[in-house]
Amino acid sequence: MSALQLAAVLLFLTALFGWVNVKLLRIPNAIGMVSLALATSLALVVVQRLFPDVRLATPLADTLKQIDFPDVVLNGMLCFLLFAGAFDMDWDRLRDRAWPVATLAVVATVITTAVVGVVFWAAARWLGNPIGLSWCLVFGALISPTDPVAVLSMVKSAPIPERVQTELQGESLFNDGVGVVLFTLLVGVATSKTEPTAATVALELVREAGGGAILGLSFGYVAYRAMKAVDDFPVEVMITLALVTVTYSLAQSVGASGPLAVVVAGILIGERGPRYAMSDKTKAYVSGLWTLIDEVLNAMLFLLLGLQVIAVPFQGWSLTLALLSPFIVLAGRLVAVAAPLLAIPWSRRLSLRNVPLLTWAGVRGGICVALALALPGAPEKTPILAATYAVVIFSILVQGSTLGWVARRTGASGRLEGSGS
Repeated sequence: MSALQLAAVLLFLTALFGWVNVKLLRIPNAIGMVSLALATSLALVVVQRLFPDVRLATPLADTLKQIDFPDVVLNGMLCFLLFAGAFDMDWDRLRDRAWPVATLAVVATVITTAVVGVVFWAAARWLGNPIGLSWCLVFGALISPTDPVAVLSMVKSAPIPERVQTELQGESLFNDGVGVVLFTLLVGVATSKTEPTAATVALELVREAGGGAILGLSFGYVAYRAMKAVDDFPVEVMITLALVTVTYSLAQSVGASGPLAVVVAGILIGERGPRYAMSDKTKAYVSGLWTLIDEVLNAMLFLLLGLQVIAVPFQGWSLTLALLSPFIVLAGRLVAVAAPLLAIPWSRRLSLRNVPLLTWAGVRGGICVALALALPGAPEKTPILAATYAVVIFSILVQGSTLGWVARRTGASGRLEGSGS
């Protein structure tokens, strides 16, 4: 199948499932796309199991094998989706919640990695199929960052106060860099038995995060000045597209954080561009373009997530471990959110009342699956991939569909913004 034919199949399914969701299901797009794709995949598998001669699932599996999911997500969709999310981010609200966002994005990610890794290790031993602690920590690292695509999709449709929305959005946009660095270092430990020191980890974080921020600021400012110098919306639209692709690819080539670079560039352009560099006509076209990119790529990503169930090895004891994994990750998220609150005097900056909501809103998505699929071909990859997929599907379908209910039950949806929520 050619690249054009593959794109045609994905776009057709995305449009079809999107139409069914809007016309019949009428549920949030992320939940609808994953549900329909998952149901289609499972139905094809069941039919093929019942009628072996009717090989309906095989063509879908063969099609998915042609898609390098980690490459499509990490080196394709992610930079555009992150920029789109950052472009719409309210800088004043983000600055007001900077301390909670920074703590959730860094401290909570590290704590989640450790807690989830240790509990996952204990669960595997309890099931009689021990997995090395280093590999369990790899799972903790790849599952620790909340997914910006999934989080942004969910909070738009839930009655969550603006301050909490800002914390969740900011955390999800900035914690990818931390999670990827931890993931890379821990994979190195698991495969080569090297043990990085705390200084090595800190230096790597500073190098990737600092390099990404500097590149994002530099290229974002150059793009801003270029847009300010002209008044031609096609050119300015192309500048934003070039900014995303060049910044992300250059950051990756020099060892900096590509996700952080495009987030910083997106915030800068989103804050300064509409005020000082864009005419009303340009604002409409740039905003419309990035809204369209966000919606289309979101839909395609959630479609791929639902279809990937065919490629996930749910067998034997790994199935039991996978079923336990969403609750392990929720427990790790609870500890990661509550521990900084208890240890650091945020006073009005963030309330303990929001811990249940912040815990439940820690939605995982395509980035986690992409990292799991990118693991080297070790025996531990099979249970880790199954567990990752179970966590992602649970967080999107269960946590995503009940996020509004949790917000109402915890009283978050009814709180005034001035109450310190």
